[in-house]
Amino acid sequence: MTLRRLTFAALALSLLGAGWLLAADVSPAKAADTYDINVILPLTGGASFLGKSEQQSLQLGEKWVNEHGGVGGGKQLRLIFHDDQTSPQTAVQLTNQALAGHPAVIFGSALVAMCNAMAPLVQNGPMMYCLSPGVHPGAGSYVFTCSVSTYDLAKTIMRYFRMKGWTNIAVLTSTDASGQDASKGINIALELPENKTAMKVVAWEHFTPSDVSVAAQIEKIKAAKPQAFIAWTTGAPVATVFKGVVQAGLDVPVATTDGNMTYAQMTQYASFLPKQLYIPAAHWATHGSGAKQDAGVQKAQEAWDAAYKAAGINPDVASAHPWDPLMIVVEGLRKFGPNATAQQLRDYVGHLKGYAGINGVYDFEREAQRGLTVTDAIVTTWDATKKTWVPVSEPAGAPMK
Repeated sequence: MTLRRLTFAALALSLLGAGWLLAADVSPAKAADTYDINVILPLTGGASFLGKSEQQSLQLGEKWVNEHGGVGGGKQLRLIFHDDQTSPQTAVQLTNQALAGHPAVIFGSALVAMCNAMAPLVQNGPMMYCLSPGVHPGAGSYVFTCSVSTYDLAKTIMRYFRMKGWTNIAVLTSTDASGQDASKGINIALELPENKTAMKVVAWEHFTPSDVSVAAQIEKIKAAKPQAFIAWTTGAPVATVFKGVVQAGLDVPVATTDGNMTYAQMTQYASFLPKQLYIPAAHWATHGSGAKQDAGVQKAQEAWDAAYKAAGINPDVASAHPWDPLMIVVEGLRKFGPNATAQQLRDYVGHLKGYAGINGVYDFEREAQRGLTVTDAIVTTWDATKKTWVPVSEPAGAPMK
């Protein structure tokens, strides 16, 4: 009887051990099938209009990558999203949590303030890809940033205005990090030899993003009789500016940042959009316009457009900002394998040349940490009839002939 009990107990232990080993083998293998990347975005709060659309773009990109071979090494890409609530402090907390897992790369956030808060945490890695063009990382750092620089966008719209003969301009910028970046970019553009004597700022006003009215600032601008007006702020504050422009009867060409280049905003603001609204943007804005394009860029845009059409969505700037960064990082992972280090990814992207994305042909040796220059920017205008943006300039801002 004792022997039978001992035999049964041994068998039970054996089966339990086999079951434990089976669970131990299967669970890690399942986890090992994916390559996880943490993404920090403003999914709630004031910038959620950008964050949610960028999340959508990354999810479509994730699907596309996995349908085309994953990240290499038999692994599928898995993006893990975290909500920074449009708060730099929360973005820092989430970054620290992500760093605890010793990742090679993280993505985010979507606005200047959050990216600038996150950047000091990755001085020695991991690689961080910011999804705001208003961030300007130092060459060789672990921080990379998307699209055409806000400084180059300012140069592009300034060139367009000058060549249209609109040389007396007024400016209104917000006092937040995005507005401060805009002020610097506009001043850089004004100091270019082509603009220094030709362009004149007849009024420059400021406002805080929480202001419910900019009527006083707009009245001062209107009194200065500008030929064109630059209103550089992102999200809900630009609605306040547009309302002020319409209410004051300031009927001049108005330019704003591509951060407002979303269908959601154009639809929501339709009743008070300026009659002549110009927005500088990267080459993604040429897609579907028939504009002559680099063959590689056109191919990339066709794949991007197909992914969006399959989802029944019209892509806009929030769709464009994350797409190329994700594809570039995936190329690095496919080259070095899923065990790629932060330094390998940084060095790979830092020396990447001739990569055709939806925003242009990237050359990170020419333009460190970004890969695109002013030649990858155009000016668009919002066409209320077509309900889309229409290119009106050549690359770098010269008006189309």
